Amino acid sequence: MRILVTGAGGLLGSAVVSLASRRHEVYSTYNVHPSYSGTPVRLDLLNRNEISREVRRIAPEAIVHLAALTDVDACERNKALAESINHEATRALSESAKEGGTFFLYVSTDYVFDGSKGMYKEDDPANPINTYGMTKLKGEEAVRSSGGEFCIARGSVIYGPRPAAGKVNFALWILERLRRRENANILVDQYVSPTLSTSMAASLIEIVERRLTGVFHVSGAERVSRLNFAMALAKTFDLDPSVLRPIPMSEMKWLAKRPRDSSLDVRKADRTLDSKPLSLGESLRRLKTEVGG
Repeated sequence: MRILVTGAGGLLGSAVVSLASRRHEVYSTYNVHPSYSGTPVRLDLLNRNEISREVRRIAPEAIVHLAALTDVDACERNKALAESINHEATRALSESAKEGGTFFLYVSTDYVFDGSKGMYKEDDPANPINTYGMTKLKGEEAVRSSGGEFCIARGSVIYGPRPAAGKVNFALWILERLRRRENANILVDQYVSPTLSTSMAASLIEIVERRLTGVFHVSGAERVSRLNFAMALAKTFDLDPSVLRPIPMSEMKWLAKRPRDSSLDVRKADRTLDSKPLSLGESLRRLKTEVGG
């Protein structure tokens, strides 16, 4: 199968490209940070004509759209850029996919929900409370309205074994603080479904290979506070958790609001997929193996 992956240089994108390249022909698009796997293709997501031209040229059987402006405060500072990347580029890609009869997998986020209840199911009403969530939801709506064959897959707090696209993910940041014995302020009252990048990548590839349609939550299988996630990480890596300092969300000086509980219900994915969402314990054990102990 010929697969086009956007955002291939990012944390999740690099995992998808690495796994998919083992059995598929993969074109890995990037803007600044190229992927180390697949056939690299530089793609400007702000250029609708370039998007259409490259999709026609490559003629993929499937597109996995991962590229996004994910910095939540940056989206608030530059709403026009967030709209262009997260919404308009998604619209252009999904419409190009429809024209070519290409299966389109759009990777979205738990931030489409307001965080008022947690353990959100796929069909729960979306109600984003910041620009990032709103533009990602508009991306979902553009995919639905394209008329093509699609799937929307949502994740939450994606982490993995190495930095990607110039960014250190939440788990690696915690591990660095623990190993250096430096104090780290960790939220005690924000709940999420932390997601190991390689596990989610396997789920995404299965969705593409089986051409599963609709919406799937493919995050980690457990609802956990950021603090409890950090504590579990310390235990798995045999590190002293005493440097972890619990703080409430009210003390954070964020520009954009964050959901208090955006955890995801993954029972649909667990019923449907062979690459099932992992428990927190299993995810962290795999992470330890991936980072080499």
